[in-house]
Order: sequence, then structure tokens, then C-alpha cells
Amino acid sequence: MGNSLAISAIVVIVLIVVLILLSGLRVIQQYERGVLFVLGNLRGTRGPGLCWIPPVIARLLKVDLRIVTLTVPPQEVITRDNVTVKVTAVVYFYVVNPEAAIVNVMNYLQATTQIGQTTLRNVLGQSELDELLAQRNKINRELQAIIDEFTERWGVKVTAVEIKDVELPATMQRAMAKQAEAEREKRAKIIHAEGELQAATQLSQAANIIASEPGALQLRYLQTLTEIAVEKNSTIIFPLPLDLIEPLLKTLHTAREGRTAPVPQDGPRPAPASPYPQG
Repeated sequence: MGNSLAISAIVVIVLIVVLILLSGLRVIQQYERGVLFVLGNLRGTRGPGLCWIPPVIARLLKVDLRIVTLTVPPQEVITRDNVTVKVTAVVYFYVVNPEAAIVNVMNYLQATTQIGQTTLRNVLGQSELDELLAQRNKINRELQAIIDEFTERWGVKVTAVEIKDVELPATMQRAMAKQAEAEREKRAKIIHAEGELQAATQLSQAANIIASEPGALQLRYLQTLTEIAVEKNSTIIFPLPLDLIEPLLKTLHTAREGRTAPVPQDGPRPAPASPYPQG
């Protein structure tokens, strides 16, 4: 009877020891690292895979090494030119040093969020609205450099910061719409004026060529008549160039001058004979 009780006790003790040992087993995923503390002292990192930690006296904290997409809540910012805008940004970061992320900061996710909000307000407050809208890449790089400088000692690497949305006041939107419309009208007028200038230049060159070559005018006249003949018009008025009728006008003028010229006389003309007999 006593032997059986002793054996039972030994079996129970062995089972308890085995259960305690098994309770120290941990599975760490490929994208995780475990920070080990034994009696409060940092003992390095573990993983990935299966690892064992001393039960009761040790604690293992897992840290995710994947890239975290953190959305910074909308921030109301007053730009340098006194325009109030609401800006939303996205921060991309990941943990490069699990030990620093656990030891140097209480909650690296919350800390990164707070530093992102503060930096966003500070940087945009020093920029004008036009820079915010037109030079967004430059502002993104500046935000990334400043936030990464703060989070470096936390074992966090900021890879990118992107301004997601910029919400403008309604009055500013209307003013920008009017400005854009005026700019489009300006470009349209400039393009129209340039077209008129080019057309006038081409017409001037064509006129000089036609003036230097009299035959070119006749060819152009015939071409115009051909183009008019294609149209199905009931009445066609043909313009007659002066170059065509100028020789005819000279001939008529010469003939008229010949008829009206006075006949030369050598002496006094005799009186005409009377039709009645003289007595």
C-alpha cells in the first residue's frame, strides 16, 4: 500500500514537472521576434520558431516586424499664409530593433502616432498653401526625415510619410476655382493671339510672293474660281482683276484720244457754198 502511494506521488510530481516545462514552450512566427526578460533582466531576443523560456521567472514579449500602416487622424493646420486646412496623413514604419521598441518606449505605436501628429502640424504650419498643394513630395520627405529622427532611438524605422487628403474651406475652394478659370481664359486668349499672329505672318509672306510673281495671282484667281464652281450656288459673282482688263483699258483710252484730236489746217477754211442761187 505504501509503495503504491509513493509511486503515485512520484508520477504526479513528474507530470507536474513535465507540465511546468511544457508551459515554457513558445512558438514565434517568422515575422515576429520575442524579447526575453528573466527576473526583470533583458536576456535578448528569441525566434523565429520554437523556443523555451524558464517558467514563472521569465517573460517573453512578442514584437511584430512587419510594416505598420498608421493613419494620422485629421489635423486642423493654419498655414503660413493664414489658411486653415484639415490634413490627413499616413505613416509607414516597422520595428528594426525589438529590444529598443520594448525597453526605450512604453508603447511605440502610440508614440509614433503622437509624434506624427505633432510633426504634421509643425511642418505644414511653416508652409504656404501653394507649397502644400504643388510640392507635396517635398513635404512628405521632410515629414519622413523628422519623424524618423525621433523614432530612431525607439528601434522604429519610418519608411514613408504620405499626405493623404487636404480639405480646404468652401470659400477657398470657390476662390481657387475662379483663379483656375481665369488662368484657362488667359491661356486661351494667348493661344488665339499667337494663332492670329502666325496667320498674319503667313498671309504677309504669301502676299509678297504673289506680288513678286504676276502669274501667281492669275493662278490663284483660277483656283478660286474652281473652288467656287464646286459649290452648288445659284448665283456666282466673278471678281475681275484689274490686271486682266488693264491692257483693254489702255487700248480704249488710246482710241478715244485719236478720235477727239483736232485736224491740222494750213490756211483759212473756205466758206461753205450757199444752196440758193444768187441774184
